[in-house]
Amino acid sequence: MTWALDGPLPYLGILVAAMLEGEVTYVAASALVAHGHLNAIGVIVAGATGAATGDQFYFYALRGRLSRWVSRFPNAVRRAQPLIGRVRKHQAAMVLLIRFAPGLRIALATACAYVEVNALKFSVLNFIAALVWAVVLLVAVAWAGPAYLSSIGLSGWKAALITGVVILIVFRLIGRFEWRAMSSSR
Repeated sequence: MTWALDGPLPYLGILVAAMLEGEVTYVAASALVAHGHLNAIGVIVAGATGAATGDQFYFYALRGRLSRWVSRFPNAVRRAQPLIGRVRKHQAAMVLLIRFAPGLRIALATACAYVEVNALKFSVLNFIAALVWAVVLLVAVAWAGPAYLSSIGLSGWKAALITGVVILIVFRLIGRFEWRAMSSSR
């Protein structure tokens, strides 16, 4: 069975997947770029747009309403104070970090809504971070990783796949580390 990767449907799939989870589908798409089945620019545009849209959904859905709603739950506010404090103190850095903080993306976007980060500032910085995320992952999976691995005899889609798996493992470890760090600061 062969899969048709022509037309806009694969890119729409990348966009929707990036809105929901991020790395796994995007790494797979990047491996398909390495194998010549998808267009790099199309994957970057779809991935960055989907990633930014997903992050901004939580920010805009909770903006303005969140502080009134959360104030009814003092334990939740107390537990979230370390994250809220960081976002309040370093707004721009925290918005840029969202894309590179697996496991904390929703929490960071929510904290940005809670402290009322300027909407234009959030949208612009978040899209820049999503674009950097998309380019860095694609370059690593489609070209840099396979170029390095070819020196030890691995090439083509196998090298892209291995690079992608390593990146996913690193992102999972970072996510666990971030959650532990946030849990211990409560």
